[in-house]
Amino acid sequence: MSRAGTRVGVGTRFRYDGENVEVVEMATTTAGNEVVLKDAYGRLLRLSLKELLFSDRAAICPDGPGPSGGDEGEIASVVLGQLDEAEKRKVLDRADHVREVLTGYRSGSPELARDGEPRPEYAPEKPLEVRYAAKITELGMGLRTLKRWVAAFREHGEAGLARRKGPARKSELATDDRWVETALEVMVEHTGESKPSRTMVIERTRSRVIARFGPEVVPQPSRATAFRLLEELERRHPLFRLSTKRNRDIADRPEGVYGKLRPTRPGEYLLMDSTRLDVFAFDPFTLRWVQAELSVGMDWYTRCITGIRITPVSTKAVDVSAVLYQSFRPRRAGADWPRDAVWPEHGIPRSVLVDVESLEGPGLVSPPLVPETLVVDHGKVYVSEHLTSVCRRMGISIQPARLRTGRDKGPVERYFRTLREGLLQALPGYKGPDIHSRGESPEDDAFFFLDELEAIIWEWTATVYHRRPHASLVDPSLPGLRMSPAAMFEHGMARAGYIEAPRDRDLGFEFLKTVWRTIQPYGVEIGRRRYNGSALNDYRNIKSPYTDSPVKDGWPFQVDPDDITRIYFRDPADRSWHSLLWEHAPSASMPLSEDALTFARKLAAAKYRFPDDRLAVADLLERWNVGLGTTLPERRMALRLSREQAAIELPQTEEEMVVSLPSVRMALGQSTEREEPVKPVLTAAPEMGDDDEADLEDGGDDDFYADALEDV
Repeated sequence: MSRAGTRVGVGTRFRYDGENVEVVEMATTTAGNEVVLKDAYGRLLRLSLKELLFSDRAAICPDGPGPSGGDEGEIASVVLGQLDEAEKRKVLDRADHVREVLTGYRSGSPELARDGEPRPEYAPEKPLEVRYAAKITELGMGLRTLKRWVAAFREHGEAGLARRKGPARKSELATDDRWVETALEVMVEHTGESKPSRTMVIERTRSRVIARFGPEVVPQPSRATAFRLLEELERRHPLFRLSTKRNRDIADRPEGVYGKLRPTRPGEYLLMDSTRLDVFAFDPFTLRWVQAELSVGMDWYTRCITGIRITPVSTKAVDVSAVLYQSFRPRRAGADWPRDAVWPEHGIPRSVLVDVESLEGPGLVSPPLVPETLVVDHGKVYVSEHLTSVCRRMGISIQPARLRTGRDKGPVERYFRTLREGLLQALPGYKGPDIHSRGESPEDDAFFFLDELEAIIWEWTATVYHRRPHASLVDPSLPGLRMSPAAMFEHGMARAGYIEAPRDRDLGFEFLKTVWRTIQPYGVEIGRRRYNGSALNDYRNIKSPYTDSPVKDGWPFQVDPDDITRIYFRDPADRSWHSLLWEHAPSASMPLSEDALTFARKLAAAKYRFPDDRLAVADLLERWNVGLGTTLPERRMALRLSREQAAIELPQTEEEMVVSLPSVRMALGQSTEREEPVKPVLTAAPEMGDDDEADLEDGGDDDFYADALEDV
């Protein structure tokens, strides 16, 4: 039997630093065992035996045959691992017979002898040939087979008795490798195109092979063989089985070893991204169907959602800044939220609080964190001047992900999928992630306003997502423990010992958009809105110190597009912030967005001859009382009102204006008698019909949506 060891002593040869050397002396010293090496030129080298045996600079030259790591064939664990239970029992039974022939005992040792062993015909004192003859008679096999078993067992053990299974041989379906490589080349060219048929790929491959190598040079496989070849090539480059989007994603995978950022504490990396939601939504301001977009911020270490914002149509840079601002100053939790879903003040885990019941207020929806690095994509809103300037001021670095590489923000992309599968698909009005997953008429179901949808997502995130263990949240020292984002936050605080918290609450004003305007005696005018306050008294009749402002004698003001009832002014004297109220702010009982005011002006212009902002806001608030209803009949009336608004917002064409002239109507033979004035369709509170009244009484039916959205 060959051995894996070799003798190391005087005369043993080594390969050291590329030179053949021989051990000529071994000595024991106080520093350990040392050897003296001699090379082919007679030069001597003294070094420790440890260096000679374990250094990568030295390699022993065995003096006889034996096993080596470069030997052909698979190792024993690989050979035995490919056997099923029946084959394993068969191999073990063969090994028992071989050991009994060689030693007289099936276990191979007298200390582990079984009952009745050794049997008389296999007694160890009998000659080996006698034991061979007894085993041949017992098993009914030939002598050569038995000797082959014994030789294989002596060389490889039980693995030598197993049926040899190596790597699968190369496919022999193709007649020539050049055809296979050409077919793969054609498949790669279709990565960014629409999905082709297998027949087209085969025909293009055949044409290219003939054009490249000449006719009848490369054997062309049959149609059936070509189809089987494409199935094998599908593993190397998917093209036919998966969707084209998934195929492109697989083709864009980086080659080699995948790398990743490894956060070590909460707040080190903040992932930000936006996505379209897969449910219908309704804008309470404009009373129209809108495509809602969700923007979130996620702490990479804990997977905690630190900011959520839902916007209609498209996300703006100020919306992304608002999500980032929520990381500094989280929103208040709902009063009816369960206690375990609410973060205590300052994000302190409950496990380190002395008295949980002593907390005042409902708490926060997420922990407040100041991120160190933002990981964003290359969208315009994420690389805008507004966001980058705010991050530069806050000391936050921005790390853009690679182009069209969603896996660089894998955790937040996974959150979007979890949100869709765990919440959105259970809501009425769910329309699926794509057109192929869309239901027959999801718009017939109930719908949610944007603010309602945002509240639902926040509550689900706090009560379910933050409390549920995640497979990816593990501690390397406890690989079997799965933690939730809330538990991971506590783990991160215990591990790092600190979190980055906002040092000044007024830093939040810097997330808002800056608008330059002059200070007039009546205040500041922005978008035909006038703001005023006592903070402007000392600066009404003086020259602006901002000599390079884009507006002559302009002053900077911070504006929140979602609440135009007030703007913010920073006093240059003491650097303190002050609120300036809109002159019509008392008319608005809630925050008013700039988009809502624009829409209100349009409504007032269609209804009044000389409208002003105060009248427009009052009119819009009356419509909100209808649009923000919570019952199904009130929501139906909101839909009906939106249809009327959409119908009158179209500008009148020139032909319609001409036809409506009295002289033209007379020429066309139409009546010119004075008609009853048409009642304005944009009333503050539309008069309910009998059907609506019945709906309010008995809860209504579901027939309205059958035609509610046909012309929307």
